Amino acid sequence: MEAPAGLRLALVFAVLVHFSLLPTSYSLSSQDLQIVSAERRIDLTSHITRVYLTLKVENTGTSPPASEILLAFPPTEVDHIALLKAAVTVGKKKKKSYLPLDVKPSEGPEAPNETKFFTVLLLNPLSVGESLTLEVLYVLTHSLEPFPLEISQSEPQLVYYHDSAILLSPYHIKQQITVIKTPSTKVESFSRVEPTDHTGTELKYGPYEGRSPYSFSPIIIHFENNNPFAVVEELVREVEISHWGSLQITEHYKLVHAGAQHKGVFSRVDYQSRPSLSGVSSFKHLIARLPPRVHSVYYRDEIGNISSSHLRKDSRKSELEIEPRYPLFGGWKATFVIGYGLPLQDFLFESSDGRRYLNFTFGCPLAETVVDKLTIKVVLPEGSKNPFAIVPFPVEQSLETSYSYLDVVGRTVVVLEKKNVVPEHNSPFQVYYNFNPICMLAEPLMLASVFFFLFVACVAYLHIDLSIRK
Repeated sequence: MEAPAGLRLALVFAVLVHFSLLPTSYSLSSQDLQIVSAERRIDLTSHITRVYLTLKVENTGTSPPASEILLAFPPTEVDHIALLKAAVTVGKKKKKSYLPLDVKPSEGPEAPNETKFFTVLLLNPLSVGESLTLEVLYVLTHSLEPFPLEISQSEPQLVYYHDSAILLSPYHIKQQITVIKTPSTKVESFSRVEPTDHTGTELKYGPYEGRSPYSFSPIIIHFENNNPFAVVEELVREVEISHWGSLQITEHYKLVHAGAQHKGVFSRVDYQSRPSLSGVSSFKHLIARLPPRVHSVYYRDEIGNISSSHLRKDSRKSELEIEPRYPLFGGWKATFVIGYGLPLQDFLFESSDGRRYLNFTFGCPLAETVVDKLTIKVVLPEGSKNPFAIVPFPVEQSLETSYSYLDVVGRTVVVLEKKNVVPEHNSPFQVYYNFNPICMLAEPLMLASVFFFLFVACVAYLHIDLSIRK
């Protein structure tokens, strides 16, 4: 397929940027590893890019066993990585299982064009002559670039995706293949690095044989993607714990459509009369996946309550379908609040050492949404001491103090902050703290004392004669 002029210019620019990533005379790491086969599958069906990588790694050298494997990324791609996980496969076919491995950023060896590295730590060192199969998942955000940058209400949304047909790696690769899946068959143009095949919604690059370390072959794909580019610029989730039996959740959203900017005027008539043609890249509703047994749900914005929402519940989950006051086109924003209550016994437990701990879900309830900045505030009951949080990935932790009704010394707030959050971050986290049950009596005793002194004051006032006459 012949690429248009705009795509050719973009491809030339990409070649110039990544030219130094072409094969060079570079000595490998101390462990003489090679990749026997590499299969990479790139999912572009939404605005979140997911890459599934399967590597068969073999130790062919004479050096000591390898205890780690390096993963290489272009510097422009590292900035968009929201999540990176790796696991080693054990067994075959039906008995196959996956053992998760630790992954951490690494300086790595000297490499061309400021290549960035992540180190995968193996559970058992890979001895000479042995091989293993490594499964890697990494998620990229803001990696799809709208082109054109502005579209009218009736135009579909086209985007660019930049990558390499050849896997960037510090090791020699004997055989590799890359498969890219698009949301539809509407692909405007794509780079060819023979052998290349386009069938339906899949683009296949390879197989390529015998590629040297740090080989790179830039490609650009220009395709139609009308899925909602829902990005939450900032989300603040407040989880307030009450030992009297409930959790109260309040979520403040700043939502934006991060796709191609809308140009021209918006026609409500066209939008409603021709929904399949007018505003195909916009979205007018989102799904929030909430825990089961949710109650007292509300959805409002700065104006007030928004009635266009639907709640569906069963014993395993709850789904809240929300509709902003207006459909969101590229560049349009909306701010709103979602609140709900949950039974305390479903989320608060007591550990063996007597500590209380909250077991709740990190991340954003909105489906297939990127959160640029997420802040979770866990408000502990007054009198809680020694709080700390356990989160399965790096976050920034801090403590604050908040005051509510009848508080005397204030409530401790555990604040967790993380940037670039994707649905894969929706995993349980725990907040531990010490709590003396006698503290639960503080507010009732204070209320009782106030009423008692008011009663005594009233009685004294009625029985004391304050007149000046004898």
